[in-house]
Amino acid sequence: MDNGFIILGIIALLFLSMYGFSYFSVAREKMNQKKIQQKELDKAELRRQARIKNQELIDERVRKFAERKEEIQHELMLLEKMKEKQKAS
Repeated sequence: MDNGFIILGIIALLFLSMYGFSYFSVAREKMNQKKIQQKELDKAELRRQARIKNQELIDERVRKFAERKEEIQHELMLLEKMKEKQKAS
């Protein structure tokens, strides 16, 4: 009778260890998937930040170009006024 309980205990332990091993491999796979997903999210965030930074640089260049354009137009207008003033004199 005692040997029967020992054998039953060994069989139960065997099934529990098989269940634990299969659950552990599934849990490990899920953890790996979460890590991969987190890395992809981090990469996407870095790309988004890089795009924002590049867009800011482009906007700054466009703004400087527009300012310079207005400055040149103002200078041309002043030269035109001086030219008209000299013609009138």
